[in-house]
Amino acid sequence: MADNLAKKIEDWLRKQVQDRGARGLVVGLSGGIDSAVTAALCKNVCPDTTLGVIMPCYSDPQDAEHAELLAKTIGIKYKKVVLDEVFAKMVMLLTGEEYDPGKQDITIANIKPRLRMTTLYFYAARMQGLVVGTGNRSELTVGYFTKYGDGGVDLLPIANLVKKEVRELARLLGIPETIINKPPSAGLWRGQNDESEMGITYDELDNYILTGQASDRVRKIVDEMARKSLHKKQLPAIPPVQL
Repeated sequence: MADNLAKKIEDWLRKQVQDRGARGLVVGLSGGIDSAVTAALCKNVCPDTTLGVIMPCYSDPQDAEHAELLAKTIGIKYKKVVLDEVFAKMVMLLTGEEYDPGKQDITIANIKPRLRMTTLYFYAARMQGLVVGTGNRSELTVGYFTKYGDGGVDLLPIANLVKKEVRELARLLGIPETIINKPPSAGLWRGQNDESEMGITYDELDNYILTGQASDRVRKIVDEMARKSLHKKQLPAIPPVQL
C-alpha cells in the first residue's frame, strides 16, 4: 500500500515539474520526518536536480546533523545556511533587545520560518525550480505552520497524509530510524515540542481526522485550532467588486 502511495505522489510531483517547466526541486531539511520523506520523494522524481537546504537558526545542533544524515542517505545535493546572525539582527531591530533562546514568544519565533522561506525561494529562483513544502494533513488541519513561513511553498506532496501515514512511507523510503522516531518539533525555541505545544498527540489528532472520533477535550482543541487558523489556508480577503 505504501509503495503504491509513494508512486502516486511521485507521479504527481513529476507532472507538476513538467507542467510548470521547472528545472528542479528545493526542500528545506529540518532533520525531521516530514522533510525527510518529502526530500526522498523529490529525489526519486528529480535525482540530479533536487536541492536540500539546511537552515539552522538557534537550533538544536542535532537537527542539522540529522538533516545532513538524511541528505547523504538518500543522495541529494545540499547546502547549509546558518541564519543565526541575520535572525538575531532582526530581533534586535524589531524589539530593541537581544534574542533570548529560552523565551517562548511566538511573534519572535515565527521570524525563523519566514527567513527560511526567503532562503528557499532564493535557491529556487536561481535554479528555476519549485519550493516543495513538508506540511502533512495533520498539521494543515489545525494550521500548525507559519503563514508565509513554512506555509509559503509551491507544492505540498504529503498534504493528504496524516502523521502515522508519513511514518509508514518513511520506512518504505529508507529514512533512518533515528529520524523516524524523533519527537516532532518545529524548532521554534529551545526544547519546543509539537505535541506539548498543541496539547494533544499526533495519534489523537490523526484518529480524529480519519474517523471523526475523539474525546471532548481533543475535539475541542482540534476544532478551535482549525477555526483560528482558517485564514492561513485562504487567499487574502478582498472586498467585493461593487462596494
